[in-house]
Amino acid sequence: MSKKPQHCCGFFCIYYCLKFAVSFLLIGQKNEFMKIGVVCYPTFGGSGVLATELGLGLAKKGHQVHFITYRTPFRLTSFQENVYYHEVNDLNYPLFEYAPYETTLASKMVDVVLHEGLDILHVHYAVPHASVAYMAKKILLTKGKYIPIVTTLHGTDITLVGKDPAMAPVVQFSINKSDGVTAVSHALKQETLEAFDIKKDIQVIHNFIDLNRFNRQNKDHFKQAIAPNGERIFIHVSNFRKVKRMEDVIQMFNIVQNQIPATLLMIGDGPERYKMEELCRELQLCETIRFLGKQEAVEELLAISDVFVMPSENESFGLAALEAMACGVPVISSNVGGIPEVNIDGETGYISDVGAVEEMAKNALDILSSEEKLDAFRKAALAQAHRFSLESILPKYEAFYAEVIDKEVYKTT
Repeated sequence: MSKKPQHCCGFFCIYYCLKFAVSFLLIGQKNEFMKIGVVCYPTFGGSGVLATELGLGLAKKGHQVHFITYRTPFRLTSFQENVYYHEVNDLNYPLFEYAPYETTLASKMVDVVLHEGLDILHVHYAVPHASVAYMAKKILLTKGKYIPIVTTLHGTDITLVGKDPAMAPVVQFSINKSDGVTAVSHALKQETLEAFDIKKDIQVIHNFIDLNRFNRQNKDHFKQAIAPNGERIFIHVSNFRKVKRMEDVIQMFNIVQNQIPATLLMIGDGPERYKMEELCRELQLCETIRFLGKQEAVEELLAISDVFVMPSENESFGLAALEAMACGVPVISSNVGGIPEVNIDGETGYISDVGAVEEMAKNALDILSSEEKLDAFRKAALAQAHRFSLESILPKYEAFYAEVIDKEVYKTT
């Protein structure tokens, strides 16, 4: 048997080296400043908050960010360089009882990718964004355009909606068809792997906090108006769904206020609000509990608070708790999902089993037992929040985008 000439091996070696070098140059050229499409829900939920704050952070670093959604994200409040908004229009046609949002969203994705020259699509929340992105990707391939897709899993898209038999096959398929997948906590990653047959690697990139916005500001005049007699201020922030267990917040507070002067601020709105107002009337707590609805400047209320309460029965991460901690507010929480990755028991607050109202009340009273102890918890909460700063987390997303685009460039060179 004759041997292959030595120069053939050298030729192939040079070929692949050149191929790698071209890929590397293209990657560097493409990713120095990327054009990123962001698809999210524009509401007060955690996925929309993270998506918007991430996009704004990327834009400040020079990347071009294009938000694609049906309404301006609520934290996209002012003009910023490198930020663009593309509204998904309703399709009004008598045939449809419900407007086919997924179809119009896919069409808008295709339009923006083609006309804005996007490098990557980042979709937040699996339902329906990941499956719609896959449809858009297939349409774009027929037009000679390849667009890589990153899907970020946020929580209820997996733990509640995604597990529904009506949704599960599509959720599993769309995750596996994404070019990159991230989850906001190790707990959510594990739950996803247990619930679905996932072939893709899931990278954990935690939620983050903008410390320029969330910090303990001097709002003594504001605090005087809410707690004129020096009452301790408890605060709860959520979308008022059953999973947040607002009744536990109120029952815990009822125990606390029987022992110390206190006020509870209930921030947010949702389907359970009326029931919670009824519960306050039953317990005769209307004078000490204030329902303030949705608040865009929630950081101002956190800045005057003493204890944040999060007794959720399901929480993929606990972004609201992290925002409180960044304002130096210790947290009383349940021990589910990703919360223990944020709230360190006995240091930044306390964690308890779901429904352990009396224990939560006892822990809150312990935190407030002296100014020295409260101050120690405040400092620990702030230190923990700094570990999740935007400056720490944002480069992880940039690196992940580069890795995903790297694979696409290598395939097409």
